[in-house]
Amino acid sequence: MSRKYFGTDGIRGTVGQGAITPDFMLRLGHAVGQVLRKNGGRPSVLIGKDTRISGYMIESALEAGFASAGVDVLLTGPLPTPGVAYMTRALRQDLGVVISASHNPFADNGIKFFSAKGEKLSDAWEQAVELALEDPPTWIDSANLGRARRIAEARGRYIEFCKNSFGQDLSLKGLKIVIDAANGAAYHVAPDVFHELGAEVISIGCSPNGFNINDGCGATSPAALVAAVKEHGAHYGVALDGDADRLQLVDAQGRLYNGDELLYLMVADRLAQGGSVPGAVGTLMTNMAVELAIKALDVEFVRAKVGDRYVLEELSARGWQLGGEGSGHLLALDKHTTGDGIVSALLILQAVMRTGKSMSELLAPVTLFPQVLINVRLQPGQDWKSNAQLARVQAEVTAELADRGRVLIRASGTEPLLRLMVEASDGAMAQRCAERLAEAVKG
Repeated sequence: MSRKYFGTDGIRGTVGQGAITPDFMLRLGHAVGQVLRKNGGRPSVLIGKDTRISGYMIESALEAGFASAGVDVLLTGPLPTPGVAYMTRALRQDLGVVISASHNPFADNGIKFFSAKGEKLSDAWEQAVELALEDPPTWIDSANLGRARRIAEARGRYIEFCKNSFGQDLSLKGLKIVIDAANGAAYHVAPDVFHELGAEVISIGCSPNGFNINDGCGATSPAALVAAVKEHGAHYGVALDGDADRLQLVDAQGRLYNGDELLYLMVADRLAQGGSVPGAVGTLMTNMAVELAIKALDVEFVRAKVGDRYVLEELSARGWQLGGEGSGHLLALDKHTTGDGIVSALLILQAVMRTGKSMSELLAPVTLFPQVLINVRLQPGQDWKSNAQLARVQAEVTAELADRGRVLIRASGTEPLLRLMVEASDGAMAQRCAERLAEAVKG
């Protein structure tokens, strides 16, 4: 069954259009409530959000929808996506709801859900919700309407959870760290976590106004972090995205490390501490050099489809713990049930503090192959798969690269974009081939 509303990461779009309207959100809350009530009892859900101005509107509509279906609601206010996953589990809620469009600009918003275990829900559950959306509403009588209340302790409890992922025998004392929270959900969480672990913290991107989330800051715009690290003479910089489930790291030289490199470092550190790492999961986009370096550690490496939910599915199926994407979504399933930018940063800094080595020294075995990624905007109704010119150019580029690189073409799951990636041992070749592919898409 094809899905009408859910994409690869919940429901997302431009506010005021499609599904991102108050009337739809009321219907969605009611439909999800109907699905939850099929399991019996009186369900309770937890709702968190990022800092977008539209979050207030969507939160109110969802709250009304849940109440109309006889579902109780706990409201946390702004809280990172992984914080919602944690609190859902900690407070024994039936469902966690995040109002966020992650790394998208403020004019977008969206919804994603977590199970009672703090895990992303299955395609089958999403399909059940879509079917319920087609049914007429079944209003609960006044005596059985859901109740809603705000909880004040979510922020503090999540801060303690993050701190507990860091080695109890370690401290960040002596480190100056710049924290860029993208003016998003972690603005009042991330600085406190690193400060309470002993670091001297300089905060940027921690003054949200409802409109500036991800605006020239955070993990999707790391130039601000690089500049701040250099300006303040910091040892490291940590940039999160709007809902704080991904990160980018910068060292004292202003060198930016992506998620592929950080995944290798997590695997190597776990092995160095005597832990077992039977395998690690990357994606179709993971740099070939990282795959080779992980295999050199005698650790199996497999690729999942792009998207942290697919990395998680692969890890769960294999019983492994470590995985991630180049975008900075990293998973350590013995620490958390979902990607967590703050926890991932702490795991990396833990390796630094234990070894006394810099990140560049720890990553000496990895020399990334140049990757060129070009995003081409698709026009409404444009069928790129039947583009004969693109198919011809792709075949030519693949033959030219031979065993020196690879091509990956995929549509974005959240935006009307076609992502063209070329990876090659020679950067100029990768750039030339990617541009040829982009021209073929544009016609």
